[in-house]
Amino acid sequence: MEERAAGGSHKIVVSNRRNGVLNGVLDVLSFDAGEVLLETEQGMLMIKGSDLHVSRLTLEKGEIDIEGKIDSLTYSDVKPSAKQGESLLGRLFR
Repeated sequence: MEERAAGGSHKIVVSNRRNGVLNGVLDVLSFDAGEVLLETEQGMLMIKGSDLHVSRLTLEKGEIDIEGKIDSLTYSDVKPSAKQGESLLGRLFR
């Protein structure tokens, strides 16, 4: 994966807690009906809710659309010097 400069462009638009449009997304680490975990230009982003699904994903442009009931958005910082092959949990809980 290509490393990008820290503090890159990242934007979230949430409409009525039902639709989310995000840009500045580097990778989708996991998703299911209750949680979406993304790596963004501004760090790791966990979106929690119910009936969540990814309706559009364009990683080349760094864009994702999420539909469902959005309950929370939580960021955690990942140091840019994260070692290749280091586990996700190791990066999240430093």
